Amino acid sequence: MSSSSSSLALRRQLNEFRKHPVDGFSAGLVDDANVYEWEITIFGPADTLYEGGFLRARMSFPEEFPLMPPKLKFVTPMWHPNIYSDGQLCISILHAPGDDQYGYEDAGERWLPVHTVESILLSVISLLSADVPSLDSPANIDAAKEVREDYASYKKKVRRLVRRSAEEAYD
Repeated sequence: MSSSSSSLALRRQLNEFRKHPVDGFSAGLVDDANVYEWEITIFGPADTLYEGGFLRARMSFPEEFPLMPPKLKFVTPMWHPNIYSDGQLCISILHAPGDDQYGYEDAGERWLPVHTVESILLSVISLLSADVPSLDSPANIDAAKEVREDYASYKKKVRRLVRRSAEEAYD
């Protein structure tokens, strides 16, 4: 796929967001001249540990999009078993298409060209909405260990980060 095709696909998705905003998040370009770098804000889902948060992230698209997945990295500090300490998100649909060399994921769980920015962000919201995060193959071992061993401490740490994200949103 040519970069002009991927650029066109991304512009179409951006225009769709502008015409029909989706509850739960906002998305736009970091720089109007670069359709491959998006700013994302996820509004903490109600009735979750993230409620009230303004979780900022960057989504970087490869020129091979939609054949290859984007990368999503949180700018807001996060404490979650499926988010690396540097903010990089680890979920199946953002893994390159094909078979998982480690056998954890079926090919159908990984990136497919039918995914859109909206489907990715809805998956992220679903991940954050889980009462107890998945501990299978964690990206953040320390967060996973805390979920297993001291869930009350984990919740307190997440709520503190969420509160800080809300405060920073209004600064």
